[in-house]
Amino acid sequence: MNAIVFSEPGPPDVLRLSEVDEPEVAPGQVRVRVRAAGVQPADLAVRKGWAPPGTELRLPQIPGNEFAGTVDRLGKGVRAFTVDDEVIGFTTLGSYAELVTVDAAQLVAKPAGMTWETAGALSASGQTAHTAIEDLGVGPGDTVLVHAAAGGVGSMAVQLARHRGATVIGTGSEASHGHLRALGAVPVAYGDGLVGRVRALAPQGVDAALDAAGGDAVSVSVELIDDRARIGTLVDFEAAGRHGVRALTSRGGRRPPGGGDQAHPGQGRPAGRPNGSAT
Repeated sequence: MNAIVFSEPGPPDVLRLSEVDEPEVAPGQVRVRVRAAGVQPADLAVRKGWAPPGTELRLPQIPGNEFAGTVDRLGKGVRAFTVDDEVIGFTTLGSYAELVTVDAAQLVAKPAGMTWETAGALSASGQTAHTAIEDLGVGPGDTVLVHAAAGGVGSMAVQLARHRGATVIGTGSEASHGHLRALGAVPVAYGDGLVGRVRALAPQGVDAALDAAGGDAVSVSVELIDDRARIGTLVDFEAAGRHGVRALTSRGGRRPPGGGDQAHPGQGRPAGRPNGSAT
């Protein structure tokens, strides 16, 4: 089969298209023909030589931890799926390939109306956003500030917070404001004067904040919110320690070097949670 591999750690140009052996299917596993694979910060860290917890890089290595495709083959004992089922899945390594084999527990059915591109990038961003919204205790009546609300994690966080009954203010460029309104957020431009703009939009105050952007997002949030347990960052862990706010990772995972939009490599089943990033 064809796969994207790297034979030495480095920048994007170490990636190359190569022919590799097709993966075999063990009992309890499913082999999936990949239609789309997400690109997450953890994958960039792997390409630079970082091994997710519990794994070892074996060069030439196939990166990639999230994917969507059709069931190609079933291992012994698998009854939850049939060949040709459309699925979304998670694997620590190996999704940048025509075929990937994973435990059946790492798969769920792809919603029929969802595009392959969206499905392929849903698992990591969705899981990260879901964990963050839970950890920040977002609920009915809250006003939540989401930094980088138009990104993969941010877009999911906006929708999950709205689903829980919160009002969401989302930072983004002017070009993203239509998208944010469509998701149910009140858009606000980032940059100088952000604190004043948010206060004008939420005179009653802001209850929680999620930083998926970095920069001054944590310091802005601290100016707006007294309860630092309800401020969390997925990106700026140094600022989290300095200001006493939450450094957020998906449960059971350890963040890759550099943090980033996703921080759950090695995490267990993402598919049991409502799980958007580049493909």
